[in-house]
Amino acid sequence: MRWSQFFIPTLREDPADAEVVSHKLLLRAGFVRQLAAGIYSYLPLAQRVRLKIEQILREEMDAIGGQEFFLPALNPREIWEESGRWTVMGDNMFRLKDRKGADLCLGMTHEEVFTSIARHELRSYKQLPQVWYQIQTKFRDEPRPKSGLLRVRQFIMKDAYSFDVDQAGLDKSFEDQRAAYIKIFTRCGLKFAIVEASSGAMGGSASNEFMVKTDAGEDLIATCEACGYAANLEKAISRLAAIEDEPSNLSAPEEFPTPGVRTIEDLTTFPGGAAADRQIKTLVYVATDANTNKEYPVLALLRGDHPLHETKLADSLGASAVRPAHPEEIRELLGASAGSLGGVGAREKVKQSGFATRAFTRAASGTVAATAHWSGAVRGDLKIIADNALTGRHNMTTGANKDDHHLRGVDIERDIRPDSWADLRTVASGERCPNCESGALEVFKALEVGHIFKLGTKYSVSMGSSVLDQNGKEVPIVMGSYGIGVERIMAAAIELHHDADGIIWPRAIAPFDVVVTITNIKQAEMKDAGERLYAELQRAGLDVLLDDRDERAGVKFKDVDLIGIPFRITVGKKIADGAVELFDRATKQSTDVGLDEVVRRVQELALAGR
Repeated sequence: MRWSQFFIPTLREDPADAEVVSHKLLLRAGFVRQLAAGIYSYLPLAQRVRLKIEQILREEMDAIGGQEFFLPALNPREIWEESGRWTVMGDNMFRLKDRKGADLCLGMTHEEVFTSIARHELRSYKQLPQVWYQIQTKFRDEPRPKSGLLRVRQFIMKDAYSFDVDQAGLDKSFEDQRAAYIKIFTRCGLKFAIVEASSGAMGGSASNEFMVKTDAGEDLIATCEACGYAANLEKAISRLAAIEDEPSNLSAPEEFPTPGVRTIEDLTTFPGGAAADRQIKTLVYVATDANTNKEYPVLALLRGDHPLHETKLADSLGASAVRPAHPEEIRELLGASAGSLGGVGAREKVKQSGFATRAFTRAASGTVAATAHWSGAVRGDLKIIADNALTGRHNMTTGANKDDHHLRGVDIERDIRPDSWADLRTVASGERCPNCESGALEVFKALEVGHIFKLGTKYSVSMGSSVLDQNGKEVPIVMGSYGIGVERIMAAAIELHHDADGIIWPRAIAPFDVVVTITNIKQAEMKDAGERLYAELQRAGLDVLLDDRDERAGVKFKDVDLIGIPFRITVGKKIADGAVELFDRATKQSTDVGLDEVVRRVQELALAGR
């Protein structure tokens, strides 16, 4: 390809609205242009990178027996209702009606469609296992699109699905995919960690995320360098030092006034208060039942100095969603405002309020009307769940469910009696590793580039996909789901591989292997040598860009550095001596190479990186 004919609209300055490095460089280097919030056009350079990533995906999926499909992005409502996810996906799903009024959606993922095919076509264990995949456009009505290709509303995804007759088969399929993912991300030049993660709306029994450490990431990961433990904060645990509670002569909690106390910190400095690790933090949430889609109130109890992780709360409850209760809802429920809340007597407060049997309506604007506090779906008994770090604690201090009053001498098991216990808190850097004696956790930002799930029978049971096993018994198919974001690989590669001059593409996914830069296109000897190298490199099987523009050499060098092609052959004055300059973009090392040797040298270097 000749630069003079190729569309590369580079920019000299970073766009004002670009935040992360990958977003800035993809725009500056002429790879993408934004059409609307979270919607991007891929220009020729980006398309070349995309196709190379997809080729790696296909090669590694095919190597483990994958068969490529291409399924419709437009899905009918009914198939999503069968799995129960039409409602669960909420506002994240793009929904529309056709001219006949039928409900449709744009697919966020394709478990339902693949399961539908399986239930109609797979009848016997003899047809299993199956590994099906596709590379398809997905859609998500992202509420806050940002960070370029990292949070978008339309994206490209490789999603694969395994179908097995039993759990042992799923375990093997899961490990096959895990090994394939390691090869894929390694070939794409990414340094990554494999971490435990929540399955979320996907469901299933277990999942692993493939995470790239970068400040552009939106996830937080906890790792231990000593033993290799790694988990998303939504799953991470740690070991805490034991706390010796002070003895108390109180046989029941004692109420005391705390005027002006609104926070945990306020109570630590209030006369007669308590240190944060001797307080019980009480958070009021509204959870949505995953089976009935009904909302119900929840009290989440934690140590005063521990933050809640909402995903852990949702997973512990088996809820499809959780949200903090509104101030009006809290007062309706417990008779007090945030800052004076507690679990002691909370169930009785709810019963006295008549909350469990009353139905209310919400104002059309979404705000709470003066005479209506809860939506009609929010009703039911209060559930109290406590964090494991509170186990066995006594002589604690918490809110009294009475404004400006607290209780001291609280024994959580005696006075509150939580309905359940779970790991709810967010771990912090420096806490002891749960897996080894010597390690401490480090928490850092990371970007998810892939996620694999053991779905089990979640979809096959709800959608009626089964086969006959070896004994002639009908059993639900055991499934796995495995996703990779194509654009996220592209963006992650840039976040990891760049410098002040621009992108440094890993060789396997670079838009071109090499660029031949003719420093003076008007000089016949340079032009002829450049044309010769261009033709010979192409015959050697390399992707070559010939910079034949009538521009100053400095402009050409800056553009090549910006777009990140791994190697540059500079045809300049040294051509008179039969030599050219070979420049390595990653190391910034230049070497003079004979004109007759340079093709072989570049071919070896380029192939070594694939």
